[in-house]
Amino acid sequence: MRHQPDRPRQERDLLREMTEASAGTLAERMGIEYLEISPERLVARMPVEGNTQPYGLLHGGASVVLAETLGSIGALLHAGEGQVAVGLDINATHHRAARTGRVTGTATPLSVGRTLVSYEVIIRDETDRRVCTSRITCLLRDRAPAG
Repeated sequence: MRHQPDRPRQERDLLREMTEASAGTLAERMGIEYLEISPERLVARMPVEGNTQPYGLLHGGASVVLAETLGSIGALLHAGEGQVAVGLDINATHHRAARTGRVTGTATPLSVGRTLVSYEVIIRDETDRRVCTSRITCLLRDRAPAG
């Protein structure tokens, strides 16, 4: 990842940490690239190529993976020390097809509570048309003891 001097240090650290933590995960295999990470707004993009269904269109499940990735990271940023974020519910409305290029997901919090966090994720194509709208709700809970 390139050094980005215009970003606040904490955001650069979060971007680096999330990129490193994604090694070997579904997010890495899908080609998700984090662009902006803060509790108030998360942005990532993903290629359409390699994430399509048999007709050559972006797979709806790929959009959901992008949405869940962003919403889960956002929820984790609201978690307290020793807590994890666990997905409870996700839904998605697919508005139009994407065939080429990349799609960009932007997640913003809808509700942040002590135990539940919900994000809205809007996914757009390279011409800024809305491809998908998703909502994800995560439970914040204590991390299970190691062992």
